[in-house]
Amino acid sequence: MTGHAWLLLLTLAVAIGVLVLLINSRLRFHPFVALMAVSVGVALVAGLSTEEIAESLEKGAGGILGDVGITLAFGAMLGRLLANSGATERIARVIVDRAGTRSLPWYMAGAAFVIGIPMFFEIGLIVLLPLIFSVARRLQESGQVKGSPYVFLAAPTIAALCTLHGMVPPHPGPLIGVEGLHADLGTTILVGLVCAVPTIVLSGPVYGRWIAPRLAVHPDRELVAQFTGTTAETDSRTETDSRTETDPGTGSGSGAGAGAARAGAGTADAGTGTAGGGSRAGGVPLGWALAAVLVPVVLMLLRTVAELALSEGSPLRHVLTFTGEPVVAMFAGFLFALFALGYRSGQPPEKVRESLTDSIKSVAGILLIIAGGGAFNQVLEDTGIGKAIESAATGAHLNLLLLGWLIALVLSFSTGSATVGIVAATGILGPMVGHGGGVESSLLVVAIGAGSIGLNYVNHAGFWLVKESFGMTLGQATKSHTAIQTLVSVCGLLMALLLSVFV
Repeated sequence: MTGHAWLLLLTLAVAIGVLVLLINSRLRFHPFVALMAVSVGVALVAGLSTEEIAESLEKGAGGILGDVGITLAFGAMLGRLLANSGATERIARVIVDRAGTRSLPWYMAGAAFVIGIPMFFEIGLIVLLPLIFSVARRLQESGQVKGSPYVFLAAPTIAALCTLHGMVPPHPGPLIGVEGLHADLGTTILVGLVCAVPTIVLSGPVYGRWIAPRLAVHPDRELVAQFTGTTAETDSRTETDSRTETDPGTGSGSGAGAGAARAGAGTADAGTGTAGGGSRAGGVPLGWALAAVLVPVVLMLLRTVAELALSEGSPLRHVLTFTGEPVVAMFAGFLFALFALGYRSGQPPEKVRESLTDSIKSVAGILLIIAGGGAFNQVLEDTGIGKAIESAATGAHLNLLLLGWLIALVLSFSTGSATVGIVAATGILGPMVGHGGGVESSLLVVAIGAGSIGLNYVNHAGFWLVKESFGMTLGQATKSHTAIQTLVSVCGLLMALLLSVFV
């Protein structure tokens, strides 16, 4: 390697350090602002002209928003329609109502798996909280579960939601990886699902069954009463009875998060319409609910099947290739849900439109971070830093899957943003993949996504959502939420490494 290449690598190392500092220092820069500032600084140090810097920023940010941003917006609106109509609760209750006590964690994982396909982690958890609380309270009254029934059911839910959020398209993180690493979308979905299933099993039901007897977690009784339709006094008696069977020295910490948890319950009531008894859920036909969830995924998979099985001149292949584009597939899924669930729910069209507008507002910050990441990645490419990374990694014989996982893990943990971890890791490793398209590129997408999930701690919003919703102490949240997501991260990497042996 030349001296200039080493200088570029040093520039990248300093840039990552500055990025972490800007986000975590007293300045508390928004990740989007930090990414843009670092991108300009790297471009100046690397010697790009002012015209080239502006062009690089516009090309990077605009390109990734065109590919991922619109898809993310449609996904957010689709998720809101599913929640507001009660479709997600309908699916979850049909699945869980078929389960016995021992099989409940597996059925909860299955419900979260289906619901997690179109929904962000936080939204999916809020939608499922009424179901978790009502079933857990029933288990608490029966005394059939050792320890906390809330952890018993929350563990598989968290594992399934975060696995899909980080490792399986059409979630924004994996879509960023697909775009930046030139991976085939359908192949990535299939590879992601293959890696996700054993990951969820080990990190969810298996770990949940082990950790539940060791944690005395009892959510705020007013919050439980609101979700389950019972009185706070009744729930208080049930909670007192259950506490006599657990270690009183562990503490639940429910009082610390009561205010925030009640606020979250209010959001669930107003935004999803699923709290309490879920009155609207019973009116949604199960077939319509499942179809709305699966339409985008099926269209994307059909595209891959068509490209493998049909000739290039086949009219059907052209149609399926078009409908399987992420933007088109998510648009089709959104339109289906809009007419099948939105307008059929009985809400006035104005209310539906207001709800969809709010759903887009909720992902505006993520869209900006994605844009900043795209600008950063383009600067790395235009300055030649990507080539320098490729040369260094080739000489050191580093495993790309492990390297991508580690970069995403460190940056996600240090910045508090999984999106930052994914976009940075994708930009750094993109030049090493070339044009991609093979299974190797899809495995790298999964490995990077898995890395972004691990070590989810106090600087992540999801950590606080889980802690406050379930009334956990900081230690309990670490042993449950942080441990589950780190297990998901490690298992996802191991599955990717295992599959790479056979390709």
